[in-house]
Amino acid sequence: MKHYKPTSPGRRGMTSYDYSEVLTTDRPSKKLTKGFQRAHGRNNAGRITTRHKGAGEKRRFRLVSLGYEKRGVPARVATIEYDPNRSSFISLLIYRDGDQQYRLAPRNVSVGDTVVIAEDAPLKPGNATIISRIPTGMPICNLELKPGGGGRVARGAGESAEVVAQEGGRTLVRMPSKEVRYIPSHAWATVGTLTKEEHRYINYGKAGRSRHKGIRPTVRGNAMNPVDHPHGGGEGRQPEGLRRPKNLWGKGTRGVKTRSPKKYSNVFILERRPKVKRKK
Repeated sequence: MKHYKPTSPGRRGMTSYDYSEVLTTDRPSKKLTKGFQRAHGRNNAGRITTRHKGAGEKRRFRLVSLGYEKRGVPARVATIEYDPNRSSFISLLIYRDGDQQYRLAPRNVSVGDTVVIAEDAPLKPGNATIISRIPTGMPICNLELKPGGGGRVARGAGESAEVVAQEGGRTLVRMPSKEVRYIPSHAWATVGTLTKEEHRYINYGKAGRSRHKGIRPTVRGNAMNPVDHPHGGGEGRQPEGLRRPKNLWGKGTRGVKTRSPKKYSNVFILERRPKVKRKK
């Protein structure tokens, strides 16, 4: 982590990641990138469906492979690179047959290492195999929820899931949210924990840096007028004045369950994720 001297109010408390210690290049592979236009929180009709998203800096999209189709071909790690579209780092793999791919970069994988996707792959960071071969307690990332579906879980910076037990054709896995659920044992995953684990401690420090990231301001409901929010109105500072807090559209917040009680995957969940205790 980089800490800055308080030369201005924006610099006071600002932190960032020291990329010079990890990254090996500052230019992506041209044939594995493409231009794209972000939606900025709007749907195909131009209506805002996700608030607080703005334009931000222009980005190139990296074609990162999250699947496990390239099996049995060893690959050499050529670079460790920054991806502006995700929190973790990515690595450029050059396969023995000449193909190139961007993949998520686990910790302890450096330039020059050899990785492989195979059922009999050695259990070392960067290699991928089926989760029935992974021993209890070993961290995994980019985990499939169903075989052939591509990585869906543990793809953020510093994230990993953990194998809890093997039961017949199913594997008990503890998710990054601490939820414990069953996954088919022949689903694939990458061994290791993803890079940039300090990402959660980064402090942007000033509003302008958030805008560069594409984050627009968030206004409190009780600072609005009654016509704009259920919490709005009143002379001076007022409490919410409601039985329970609501969002802009009148739906409950803070602890209200949003998962459908009839969701198809409920049968796979053995233990729900713990409730988050709000700071008073």
